[in-house]
Amino acid sequence: MKNIGVVNEEKLGRVGIDTAEKLKELGTENSFLKVYHLVDKDACLHLLYALEGAIQDIPKRELSERRKSELRNFYRQTD
Repeated sequence: MKNIGVVNEEKLGRVGIDTAEKLKELGTENSFLKVYHLVDKDACLHLLYALEGAIQDIPKRELSERRKSELRNFYRQTD
């Protein structure tokens, strides 16, 4: 999948997200929370962008400004 490198693939796998279908089924925010809470408390906004880009099958830099804003707001609320 686009935007998912070896490191993030490993993190996703550690939380049971080992296929594109599972990622799409869980969605960006829920997938991020699983990684954040179970594997990597230092997961950052760029992971959110990468997950969303992977789900949309586009490079993360091509995400709409609206979606980036939604993801930034979500990230700010992550504890």
